[in-house]
Amino acid sequence: MKMVAEKPKIVIIGAGMAGLTAAHRLYTAAIGVKESFELCVVEGGQRIGGRINTTEFGGDRIEMGATWIHGICGSPVYEIAQKIKSLESEKSWECMDDLFEEKLSTSETRAEDGFLVNPAIVEPISSLFQKLMSFAQSKAEKVDVSGMQMSSIGSFLKLGLEQYWDSRKGKAEDEEEVKMFGNWSRKMLEEAIFGVFENTQRTYTGAGDLLNLDYAAESEYRMFSGDEITIPKGYITIIQSLASVLPPGMIQLGRKVVKIEWLGSENYDDHSSSKPVKLHFCDGSVMQADHVIVTVSLGVLKAGISEESEGGLFSPPLPSLKKEAILKLGYGVVNKLFLQLSQEEGNLCKIPFMKMVFHREDSEFRHKKIPWWMRKTASVYPIYNNSSVLLSWFAGKEALELESLDDETIIDGFSTTVSSFISNMNQFQQIGNGLDEQMGH
Repeated sequence: MKMVAEKPKIVIIGAGMAGLTAAHRLYTAAIGVKESFELCVVEGGQRIGGRINTTEFGGDRIEMGATWIHGICGSPVYEIAQKIKSLESEKSWECMDDLFEEKLSTSETRAEDGFLVNPAIVEPISSLFQKLMSFAQSKAEKVDVSGMQMSSIGSFLKLGLEQYWDSRKGKAEDEEEVKMFGNWSRKMLEEAIFGVFENTQRTYTGAGDLLNLDYAAESEYRMFSGDEITIPKGYITIIQSLASVLPPGMIQLGRKVVKIEWLGSENYDDHSSSKPVKLHFCDGSVMQADHVIVTVSLGVLKAGISEESEGGLFSPPLPSLKKEAILKLGYGVVNKLFLQLSQEEGNLCKIPFMKMVFHREDSEFRHKKIPWWMRKTASVYPIYNNSSVLLSWFAGKEALELESLDDETIIDGFSTTVSSFISNMNQFQQIGNGLDEQMGH
């Protein structure tokens, strides 16, 4: 009797961008190949896409998670978006009219006391910050001009600002307390404006504190060149395109893996099977595989190898070298907050794209009613010109706090904050929260 060799089985854990890209590549490569393999994608949630989650809010299309194509030249995401015609839409979408960087550079800057900050004060600080970040991201030798080895982006930026002030000592306009600044000295104002750009950088990188962002590694990050854009028909269309070529049943939803048992484990006692990996699911079922591709988020991976994790995700545990590499990778929390203005006549068009300059937390002049979790929010802006939907970004402990608050508390804190920058604050009628678990957007 002729024996038929069993096809090797590949299981991909996670149906986000990484998992579906891997599945798409493997499946299309195997088309027409006589002796290929069996492929399966298991996803713990009830939808595909991972942190990519396009939805509608206030009649507009928004991204609750991943938002941007960071550079269109050579980007595979942009190529897919072009191919499936996702770069055109009749429905309004997030950041549809202007590029974020252009908005940030041309937006109003308002201080906590309510006055509009002169661009002549903002622009030198903006230019300084951009030059410092460009240096950190491109300089091969990570040593500052004083010969000090920099350990973090935060310490590098602080030194850069101090050297900027040192270079301006003796200039009359910098020494005086200018009355038009209200309760601000020029130096205090410049420091707070610099903080706006630092807080924007926190949302770019996912770092709760820039002091935790490694300076030496900053130049290793690479982006595609060209414009940074959002996708008119939504990021989810990229996911749908990748999944569309896979046959029905290949993606299994609601299949949460709780343990990956791989050959070499003392507990791997199924000698009747030739497959070296066993996946244990939360419902008690087991799946065997020859190869497993793990595409879960770094947060899930960290939790799975943590000493506090009961039993751990891997059995036996991963080699120490791999565990150390995973644990050393930093990954913070970034949240997006969407709020919709009420539709009362005259309510719209009153909130511009606005950078918010806050007093220091220890300042006697700070508004006591502004909640602490709003004080590192760099900006608030309509998602496109004249939209009734506003957006702010949060990072670090402020982002975590936001997740724990009810809608009423968030709306009250947001309204109180923006009212200290703009008089006659509008009312909000609904709220939306989106989590962006990434180091960029």
